[in-house]
Amino acid sequence: MNEAKGSLRSIEQKYKLFQQQQFTFITALEHCRENAHDKIRPISSIEQVQSYMEHHCSNATDRRVLHMFLDLCAELSRLCQRFESLHSGTPVTNSLLDKCKTLVSQSNDLSSLRAKYPHDVVNHLSCDEARNHYGGVVSLIPLVLDLMKEWIAHSEKLPRKVQQHVSEPWERQAATAASTAQPSQTRGSRPWPRKRQCRQLTKDSLRPRGKDKVSKPPWRPPGGKL
Repeated sequence: MNEAKGSLRSIEQKYKLFQQQQFTFITALEHCRENAHDKIRPISSIEQVQSYMEHHCSNATDRRVLHMFLDLCAELSRLCQRFESLHSGTPVTNSLLDKCKTLVSQSNDLSSLRAKYPHDVVNHLSCDEARNHYGGVVSLIPLVLDLMKEWIAHSEKLPRKVQQHVSEPWERQAATAASTAQPSQTRGSRPWPRKRQCRQLTKDSLRPRGKDKVSKPPWRPPGGKL
């Protein structure tokens, strides 16, 4: 759960940067609609934004901000899958997660979405833009983030054993892997150089040096006597 919460916080930070560029985002969509000769219908899906970026985007600035929006949507979709794997869910959490998955699906019609207080993204649009063209697309991400935070709040109230039923097998696997790896480290290649070094030192220490050298007896011919 902590990992999922960290991922959600990371997405929120990226969204704050994107939110500061809302005017640039709307301008990019406007340029694409002009290039596509598509000035009547509103922006109604993530798929439409993807198509605009791939086929009707005329400059790098527009492409960058459209890519930022699509990347956020993709991260939210992946986080939905992550949430789904954390626990089996309750009617409340499952309903929230289903809404999230529907909203971030490529073909979902988001033209009627409107984010309300405390979100002010729609208020930054002109009346005509909000009513007819861009109200849904700017409302998508904040609405999904709200649903995800609500999902986490409900999930944290579940019994701890329910939250951990997926993560425990992974913890056991990690513990098994660690216990298996530990003996191999003690039998690995590192101890051997130390043993060779010890043998070398022992051998060197046995060599006579300086005053400790043993004097050889005087030479005597074969069969000679003392």
